[in-house]
Amino acid sequence: MAVGKAPKNKATQSKYVLLRHRDIPGLDQLEVYQNQGGFKAFRQCVASMKPEEVTEVVKASGLRGRGGAGFPTGMKWSFMDKNSWPHYVVANADESEPGTFKDREIMENNPFQFLEGVAIAAYAVGAQAAYIYLRGEFWQLAHQLDQRIAEMESAGLLGDRLFGSQYSLRLYTHLGAGAYICGEETALLESIEGKLGQPRLRPPFPPSYGLFGKPTVVNNVETLTNLPLILERGAAWYRTMGTEKSPGVKVFSLSGRVNRPGNYELPLGTTFRELIFEHGGGIPKDKQIKAIMAAGASSALIVADERALDTPMDYESVPALGAQLGSASVIVIDETVSIDWLINKTVHFFKHESCGKCTPCREGTFWMMRLTDRIASGEAKWDDVELLREVANQMKGKCLCALGEFSIEAVLSGIDRFRADFESRVKAPSRLVETA
Repeated sequence: MAVGKAPKNKATQSKYVLLRHRDIPGLDQLEVYQNQGGFKAFRQCVASMKPEEVTEVVKASGLRGRGGAGFPTGMKWSFMDKNSWPHYVVANADESEPGTFKDREIMENNPFQFLEGVAIAAYAVGAQAAYIYLRGEFWQLAHQLDQRIAEMESAGLLGDRLFGSQYSLRLYTHLGAGAYICGEETALLESIEGKLGQPRLRPPFPPSYGLFGKPTVVNNVETLTNLPLILERGAAWYRTMGTEKSPGVKVFSLSGRVNRPGNYELPLGTTFRELIFEHGGGIPKDKQIKAIMAAGASSALIVADERALDTPMDYESVPALGAQLGSASVIVIDETVSIDWLINKTVHFFKHESCGKCTPCREGTFWMMRLTDRIASGEAKWDDVELLREVANQMKGKCLCALGEFSIEAVLSGIDRFRADFESRVKAPSRLVETA
């Protein structure tokens, strides 16, 4: 079937929820998307549902934030301050986490489902303006989204008095300047306002004091892209996938030492083993898997033993391994990778991306970088490893935003769970090892 030539009156049954473009050619075209039932959910919301009814459907579906925190989406919407207006919706399309590349595929290939999700969220919280915040490197993608927003306006899907109602909505794109910190929701809001992209002190939280000082809901691209099908097919349908506490599907971005890296849409609760060995094709040259980072560079290192590989990837099960699922950016590490080398790379990244606003993160990432450089060069003693652990522990719970907390995850878990890698690198063992 030629791209853009899908049957006008017959929807293609896709096996996907989010990556439907993989088996529906031309889904990035408005006509094709509408032929597949696109914007019927948004029209139904505006024409026949109250905003709070939309929120209740999303609550009942159990949809949780796909940006990393896993917070219930409908509950987040219900926190909006209804005594302060106007309200805003912001789509977090910054996607700067190393190892994460799911949102880009959605926006490039299934953009209208994402944009319809933004519109549904805006209606649910009473917002008449919504912003899509994209990382600075997505300038071409921002241009494409602007074109699609213009198409929606021409088709009467955005603008004033939509579908004969009193509801009006405008969508805008906003490009960042390439700063990882702007993936943090309050730094993102500061950036849209034209200020330095630095986190705000919280509380107050965005649902009460967000963009331009008004109530704002910030949701990830993947989260929003779920909404049209949830509203079209119902909360009960969505709960047929995933687990009881983590319903639905998730796009797992698989990378690292694996034969078939890429995005895989699977039900939450799928095991690491299935993702890595069945879908990802296993480890190159049949090397042994050593560790897993489940949430990109922000991850604690998981020892890839039999228990870990058989652990379901959902928001409740992964913490039992001493890690978080986060954005499900699964990085595979095999036996050829030394963990001291790995954490040196992650620390360099976080040092570079720290905004410097709070002292624990600004100074802590600097000293962790100096220490991991020393260890990687082979010039360190075990006391340097212990000092690295001490610096990381001193940062814990003291940083203004999550960046500082993320920067220590691989460091602390790496030292604790892969001690031999560090012992083989340093010049002398620790006194603890000598007296053990």
